[in-house]
Amino acid sequence: MKFVKDFCFYFGAIAFTLMLVAVDSKACDPVPYVTRDFWSALPPKRIEHFPGPIPYVIIHHSYIPAACYNGLQCIAAMQAMQKMHQDVRQWNDIGYSFAVGGDGRVYQGRGFNVVGAHAPRYNNRSVGICLIGDWVAELPPKNMLTAAQNLIEFGVRNGLIAQNYTLLGHRQVRTTECPGDRLFEEIKTWPHFNPMTDIVDQNSV
Repeated sequence: MKFVKDFCFYFGAIAFTLMLVAVDSKACDPVPYVTRDFWSALPPKRIEHFPGPIPYVIIHHSYIPAACYNGLQCIAAMQAMQKMHQDVRQWNDIGYSFAVGGDGRVYQGRGFNVVGAHAPRYNNRSVGICLIGDWVAELPPKNMLTAAQNLIEFGVRNGLIAQNYTLLGHRQVRTTECPGDRLFEEIKTWPHFNPMTDIVDQNSV
């Protein structure tokens, strides 16, 4: 048991608590987490759910907006992505399930088991995690990588992500440079990475 002052989150009923609590570290590891309300997300136009456990985890970078390194910058980045996705691309919401900022926090996008708009043909069977910034030439800071990995581990431990999930980079399912060359090389070293490629004609999806 240990005392943790942090966001301890569970996504069965999707409950969030910010308090000083005694927790079993195996049951709920501290993951710095920012809810939609906290970053002032606009309401989604529509929410569609899909069943779990989720078989795929797909890693992205935002490219634009650029990397953020404090709460105010990362909140602005989340708001900018949501506005672009809803207003320009006419999507229901920000495309990603979650985003990770350079402040080491996980920002709630659509969340677990909500159909996303980040990877054609995988939106209804994956968790899309975006590391905010351009990671073509540079590797994201260690705190970002750790936060993303902790989020995945949390999902697996709580039955939200399948025990035998497959980890992919966005470029493996769509013609794109995302998640950036340097980040893509990094995730090749992570557990469950699969070198598969499953790209079809983008005009048909």
